[in-house]
Amino acid sequence: MTAAERMFARPVLEGQVAVVTGGGTGLGLEISRQFLLHGASVVLASRSEEHLAAGQDALKALGGSVMTFALDVRDVRGIEALREAVLERFGRIDILVNNAAGNFIRPAETLPIKGWNAVIDIVLNGSFYCSQILGQPMIEQKSGRILNILATYAWTGGPGTIHSACAKAGVLAMTRTLAVEWARYNIRVNAVAPGPFDTEGARQRLWPTESLRQAITSGIPLGRFATPEEVARICLFLVSPFADYLTGECVVVDGGAWLGKGIGNIAARLDELDSLLGPRRGKG
Repeated sequence: MTAAERMFARPVLEGQVAVVTGGGTGLGLEISRQFLLHGASVVLASRSEEHLAAGQDALKALGGSVMTFALDVRDVRGIEALREAVLERFGRIDILVNNAAGNFIRPAETLPIKGWNAVIDIVLNGSFYCSQILGQPMIEQKSGRILNILATYAWTGGPGTIHSACAKAGVLAMTRTLAVEWARYNIRVNAVAPGPFDTEGARQRLWPTESLRQAITSGIPLGRFATPEEVARICLFLVSPFADYLTGECVVVDGGAWLGKGIGNIAARLDELDSLLGPRRGKG
């Protein structure tokens, strides 16, 4: 048994109902899998019926209760219908993961206004709509957890992804604001900012060439992409009782990629510099 398996050896989400937007593929599907493995009933929400069917098939062998719902997070009435469908089947909503997103590489000067609006609508507006509407049952039951999926460029800036960076920055502000506003309802609101993790969608949209892929991994101190499972386990922790006193936080899971590397990326050349400087060592 691995350390992670020992930590979550008991079903820490037993009896809980979790809604995961963008839940049919990639990170959303892995988050759903981890929640299901640890006792939750899971609702996969996605625009794509194909993704929902594939996601449900992928989770079938795990047992437990999985519901699917076709949803565009930009559609308020659709979110209201999702809320009613979940309450009708399960009677409660305990966890919301705002994972639905849209992103592509484009310089700011050539970014179509339509593309800007689409990403802002999905990431920022969609996260708020889902939080407000699906948060109502949490407010009524005086308990709940909301987890927003961000990116470190929400605070570092994201050249080539200005639309997504601005949207994620807004969701970070929303995370911290709701954490304070809704604490009186015993609702915890946190975020996770994953670094690059290698999925088929990311390979197609964000690092479509091997040279670009290598350039990205060279900037990660741990020297590799994350796996979706590594990120999903942090998500599991944040919505579990282990994190009951944690709210308004954003946990970065990026192998150290966003941290400073020193002047001229000196961190990558420390061994070379050490040999040039000779055997000198600090005293005491």
